[in-house]
Amino acid sequence: MKDIPALFGSMVYGDGAMQETLPEDIYRALKRTMAQGTHLELDVANAVAEAMKNWAVSKGATHYTHWFQPLTGVTAEKHESFISPAPGGKVLMEFSGKELVRGESDASSFPSGGIRATFEARGYTVWDTSSYAFIKDGTLTIPTAFCAYSGESLDKKTPLLRSMDAINRQALRILRLFGNSSAKRVVTTVGPEQEYFLVDKAMVERRPDLITTGRTLFGARPPKGQELEDHYFGAIKPRVAAFMRELDEELWKLGVTAKTEHNETAPAQHEMAPIYAGANIATDDNQLTMELMRSIAQKHGMACLLHEKPFKGVNGSGKHNNWSLCTDTGLNLLEPGETPHENAQFLLFLLAVMQAVDEYQDLLRASAASAGNDHRLGGSEAPPAIVSLFLGDELTEVLDALEAGADYHGREKRPMEIGAVVLPHFPKDSTDRNRTSPFAFTGNKFEFRMLGASFSVADANTVLNTAVADVLGGYADKLEHAEDFTAALNTLIRDTIRAHRRILFNGNNYAAEWAAEATRRGLHNFETTVDALPAMVSEKSLALFGRQSVLTAVELRSRCEIQLENYSKTVNIEALSLADLTKQRIVPAVIAYENELAKLLERKSALSGYNLSLEKALLSRLSNLGDLLLTRMDALDAALAGVKPEGDALTHAAYYRDAVLPAMSELRQVIDKLETLVAREFWPVPTYAELLNSVN
Repeated sequence: MKDIPALFGSMVYGDGAMQETLPEDIYRALKRTMAQGTHLELDVANAVAEAMKNWAVSKGATHYTHWFQPLTGVTAEKHESFISPAPGGKVLMEFSGKELVRGESDASSFPSGGIRATFEARGYTVWDTSSYAFIKDGTLTIPTAFCAYSGESLDKKTPLLRSMDAINRQALRILRLFGNSSAKRVVTTVGPEQEYFLVDKAMVERRPDLITTGRTLFGARPPKGQELEDHYFGAIKPRVAAFMRELDEELWKLGVTAKTEHNETAPAQHEMAPIYAGANIATDDNQLTMELMRSIAQKHGMACLLHEKPFKGVNGSGKHNNWSLCTDTGLNLLEPGETPHENAQFLLFLLAVMQAVDEYQDLLRASAASAGNDHRLGGSEAPPAIVSLFLGDELTEVLDALEAGADYHGREKRPMEIGAVVLPHFPKDSTDRNRTSPFAFTGNKFEFRMLGASFSVADANTVLNTAVADVLGGYADKLEHAEDFTAALNTLIRDTIRAHRRILFNGNNYAAEWAAEATRRGLHNFETTVDALPAMVSEKSLALFGRQSVLTAVELRSRCEIQLENYSKTVNIEALSLADLTKQRIVPAVIAYENELAKLLERKSALSGYNLSLEKALLSRLSNLGDLLLTRMDALDAALAGVKPEGDALTHAAYYRDAVLPAMSELRQVIDKLETLVAREFWPVPTYAELLNSVN
């Protein structure tokens, strides 16, 4: 049996390894830099680099890399060996403080949204001292930020770190007003629940659309999908369980607190959730999780699909972003306590989130926008595109009473009565949960459910941190100058509830009535990525990120440009893939089956006594669908040919949404019908029924 405590973090240069390998004065200096963001002197960096290298070599490492998160949405790394030339044709194993602290990369080869031109190549990777180095595949991996030679951020980590600084500044101002002088830092904690599909690798290799785009571009619904709801929390199949065990162990070695794993609702769908960590650590950990899911699945003869909607008609995969605020002394600022109506500090932080979600609902929606997620949002497994906030019955009653100036005596705590004598009693929660809400309070945290499975959680948390920080700053401005703090606080709470209660909704977010009600309330309903992304560069957004020193106008515009371009490129790749598959696989398969039927019909026609109505009817249906297939194939080609080189990124993205995607959908409808008519031995790719049940 494995010694899990000894295994956990064994490949991380964490606090224990630092204490063992660093002189005490160097250790204290490094910890001071990590905790307070103070400057790291070169002599300290050199000492840390030498100790880190020796530790890594003792673990079998031969190389190091600066590991960063460019605007591609995935990670990047360039490996360098520790060797340096030595006299006599020999080599030494060396690693300097300069190499630890700073690296260089070709910034023009990563998405920059115009910040970098092709001939302007220099970019820097800079050690993120708040995130521990670790060993992955025999390489010392150093988490870093990535910036251009001109100073702008070219990654997802830098704005996240800036937003964490912003919310720390503003939250501390509020805590000081409530007499809390012990807290030195406030951090946002995040726990991303990761959904994914596992499909047999051999099956995926026979689906070019899955290989190229991550999703099936066509496929008829299987006879059995998730209708019986028998997969959710069901017994985990041995092959999947073996994958999960290895995933846990590899994550534990890297200090990732993989905690929960289970079958999800759709066949072949599963979920993993970690214990909460600081937002930047959680972001790093989730990137590692997705990377390891893919590589470990391959070792077990499976493919891990992280696309938001790999299969039409069954649940897609999301990433539920659980977010909270905690002090360095261990106080959760979103913990209501037994009497939330009397907990003014909690109420103020709660209302700050409520106001931030209301005022910047468009930015939160934009942070969950992608071509893949457009297929998922609004389905039975995902919240709709309308951002609203769920508080539950008890907290809603508290806010109602505060707004009205009425007394609130709290809800009576009752035991849960199940009705069987042998079952133990336990306290019943004061409110139910709401799985349809995009942004729900779930006890002492908020769960943002809109993110797609393949997303980095950095963007959403950057938006959330910045928006809440800005609201808290506004509260502090009012309260710090109040002559009567209690009176000003009560007024602020009451006015905030009145101004922002439109964002509260505890009902069924899937109901058509809610969409109409949300419109009446003035809430946004951005159904597609193209609708949502312009919010990133609105005057309100530019002002918000500028006030909190999180993103400059140049950085915001570049990110919007990149995401719009990614949308167009994604749809273009999918459309080209569908066109190729149709011409090279579907059309030949249909013709081959028609030929077989025609030969059969010819043979039977030469004989007497046969009723040929079945063969004739089937051949006629195939012929008619074949004609329609050709028409819609030509329509998709025409839509792709209609892409104009001129125009901005938003115009291009809108064209792909309005012309190319509908042409793809209409072509798919014909292919899916043909799949139900063509004999299995002629159909060129695995069906949904085969894919979703391929892992036994």
